[in-house]
Amino acid sequence: MVSEINELQRCKAVIEDKLGWGPADSWQTVDFENLSELILKETGVSLSTSTLRRIWGRTEYNHLPSGTTLNTLARFAGASDWRAFVKQNKAITAEPDEQHLPAAAPQKTGRWKKLAWIASAVVAVILAGTFAFDKGEPQLEKSAYTFESRSVTRGIPNSVIFTYDASASPTDSVFIQQSWDDTRRVLVDKNLHKHTSVYYEPGSYKAKLVIGDQIVKEHKLLVGTDGWSALIDQPKMPVYLKNEEFLHADGIGTSTKSIEQKNIALQPEPPLIKYFNVGNFEPVALNDFSFSTEIKNEYNEGAAACQLSYISLLTDDAPIVIPLSAKGCVSDLYLMSLDDYVSGKKADLSALGVDFSDWVRVSCAVSGGRVRYAINNRPAFEFPIPNRPIRILGLAFGFRGTGSVRNVSLRSGSKLVFEAP
Repeated sequence: MVSEINELQRCKAVIEDKLGWGPADSWQTVDFENLSELILKETGVSLSTSTLRRIWGRTEYNHLPSGTTLNTLARFAGASDWRAFVKQNKAITAEPDEQHLPAAAPQKTGRWKKLAWIASAVVAVILAGTFAFDKGEPQLEKSAYTFESRSVTRGIPNSVIFTYDASASPTDSVFIQQSWDDTRRVLVDKNLHKHTSVYYEPGSYKAKLVIGDQIVKEHKLLVGTDGWSALIDQPKMPVYLKNEEFLHADGIGTSTKSIEQKNIALQPEPPLIKYFNVGNFEPVALNDFSFSTEIKNEYNEGAAACQLSYISLLTDDAPIVIPLSAKGCVSDLYLMSLDDYVSGKKADLSALGVDFSDWVRVSCAVSGGRVRYAINNRPAFEFPIPNRPIRILGLAFGFRGTGSVRNVSLRSGSKLVFEAP
C-alpha cells in the first residue's frame, strides 16, 4: 500500500514536469479539463476531470485509483503500463553501496538520509490511513442514454434547454455539465427529461451527461453572439458592455472611465475585459486559413504592469490562444496551439513580449501542414496542425485592464471570410 501511494505521488510529479504548467496546487479547473483531453489523445483512454481533481487532491478521495487509471497515468508519464513505471523507478533509485557514498561528511549524509526516510514513512502512513484500493465502477451502457440541447436566443447571456433520458441510471447521481468546468455540474432528476442552464460567455462548448463519475453522453454546442459582444469578467456574473461603450468606427476598445462607471475597481486587481465575435461567419477550415489583427494594451498601472493580453481563435475543437505581455513578464505566458501547449516557465516565449506603446500586429496562417505565428511580421512559433477536421467558429480578445483591437481579418484560402475595422 505504502509503495503504491509513493509511486502515485512520483507519477504525478513526472506528469507535472512533463506539462510544465507550474505547481499543481495552482491549477484551475480548465487545466484538469485540458489534462483530461491530452491523456485521451495520447493514450486513447478517458479519465474524467473530476477523477483527475481527486487524484491531485482537489476533492476528497478515499481510494487509490483503479488499475486502469494507474496504467493510463503511467502511459501518459512515458511508461508502457503501471508495472513498468514502478519497475523503472526501482532500477533508478536502487540504494548505492556504502563505499560509493560521498566521504566528505558521512555522518551528516547518513543523518539526513535517515531523517528523510522517517519523514517519507510518516507521510506514507498518514496517506495509507486515508486511501484504500479502488476496485473501479462498472462501465455503463452508453446507448441506454440520450442527450440533446438547443439555445433559446442569440447572444449572451443565453439559456440552453437540455433534453435527456437517464432513466436507465442505476443511481440518482445524474448530472448535466455545461462544459469542461465541472463546477458547472448540476444534479438533475433521472426520471425527468428537461433541464435549463444559462451560458454567460459565448463559445464552443462540450456539454456532458454524467452518471456517477462516468460521462455517458456528450455533444458540442455553439453559444454565439449577435455581432460583437464585450464583457468585464466578474466572479458571479459578467458585466456586459453596451455597443456604444466599446464599438468605434476605427476599432474595438473601452476606456478606464467606462469600467469605473460600472463600479468596478481597476486596482488592486485589474479586471479582465473580453471581446467576442462567435458564430457570425462561415466556419473556416483550419487546414487552409490565415488570420491577422492589431492590438494595443493601454493600461499598465499598478498590478497591470505586465499588460497581459490574449487573442483566441475559437474552434469546434481545442482553441488557439496567443498570449502577449510586456517584455519582462513572458515567464507567465502560456501559448496554446490546438494540441500543443507551451509554458513560459519551460520555454523561451520572449517573442511574445512586446512594446504596447504602439499597435502590435499578430498573425498566423497554415502552410505545409503547420500553423505559423508572427509578431510584428517576424516569425515567432510554428506547430503542426492536427490530422483531423477542425473549423474556426469565432474570435475572442482579452485584456487585463483595458485594450483595443483593429484591422481584424480572417481568410479561408484566398477568400476573405470576416473582417472588422
